[in-house]
Amino acid sequence: MTANLSETLTLLLVEDDDGDAFLVEELLKQADAPPRIFWARSLQEAKAKLTPQIQCVLVDLSLPDAHGLEALEEVLVLAPHSAVLVLTGLRDTHVGVAAVQAGAQDFLVKGDIDARLLARAIRYAMERKRADLAQLRLVQAELTAQENSRLESALLPDALLHTQAIEHVTRYLPGSGGTLAGDFFDTVQTPDGSVHVVVGDVCGHGPDEAALGVALRIAWRTLVLAGQTDDTLLRTLDALLRAERKAPEIFTTLCMATITPDLRNARMRVVGHPPPVLVRDGAVQVVDGTPSGPPLGIFMDAEWSVIDVPLGEEWSMMLYTDGLIEAVVGERDEMLGVEGLLDLVREHGAIDLDRLITRVGTLSDDLAAVLVRRRRP
Repeated sequence: MTANLSETLTLLLVEDDDGDAFLVEELLKQADAPPRIFWARSLQEAKAKLTPQIQCVLVDLSLPDAHGLEALEEVLVLAPHSAVLVLTGLRDTHVGVAAVQAGAQDFLVKGDIDARLLARAIRYAMERKRADLAQLRLVQAELTAQENSRLESALLPDALLHTQAIEHVTRYLPGSGGTLAGDFFDTVQTPDGSVHVVVGDVCGHGPDEAALGVALRIAWRTLVLAGQTDDTLLRTLDALLRAERKAPEIFTTLCMATITPDLRNARMRVVGHPPPVLVRDGAVQVVDGTPSGPPLGIFMDAEWSVIDVPLGEEWSMMLYTDGLIEAVVGERDEMLGVEGLLDLVREHGAIDLDRLITRVGTLSDDLAAVLVRRRRP
């Protein structure tokens, strides 16, 4: 009976006994698709031949330079994506069982090997390895999803508001890459009645940038609740960014606004960030005088001017990250831009986050947006 190996595999045989190695090679020649076999007589020799092309390793546990599970452990480290089949002597079946418990896919007793059994053992070992790797990827994906969910929750917290006079709407959408980024927002009302809003964007994508965004968002809320809402807050955030970032080129833009207790005025700092959109008494515009200073993390002696914005009786204001204005729109795949954003708001007659997001098209970057609107009495 021929061995049932229907695909041509690349195997590494680690065996110091010439007779046993010859036997394995002869038995595998009977397969439907004889594998390509590389032969190493020692663990040291095997290290040079354990390339990514090796799909299965047959390893004897009695080698000149390694004995027992030591040889197996080395192979498992050197070939983490290869199936491993252990060869044992008649008196060492207990070692074979221990080898499977240690990570091998199967073991064979040399004296019991025939062509059919050897081919079947290799095929089953390959399938078990594929299943093991698939399960590992699934677990890793689940852990990544859980971690991303925790980071996203920390980046996008619930507003800390005690007034019903302010309508508060937030939206967050990942960009086309789907990778977690460092966009963050927060809204806090302090005991004096002032409402503080921030939207920020850590440059780059990935868990490190997201974690940095979380740190900056939490620091911002802490400082605001402690009464620090001026340049001291920004300098503290700048110092935190420099201490926590993974690379010196990482910077952060943000926009923060403090709305006075009577809800008629706002003091803003636009830190290298896109200008907020303001609808005031029916007029749609961006806040003038932006940006009021450079991003965090670039200049050690940076200064940020304050922008005083009269709001009046009826107003709405949107703070957002650049994912919104960098969205691709139209048949010519042009970026929306600030003017395009203003045109959409004018077309809608008001700032409607869901309608805006529907209209902007494909996002190339993450989008975070906060809309605050004074409710009519």
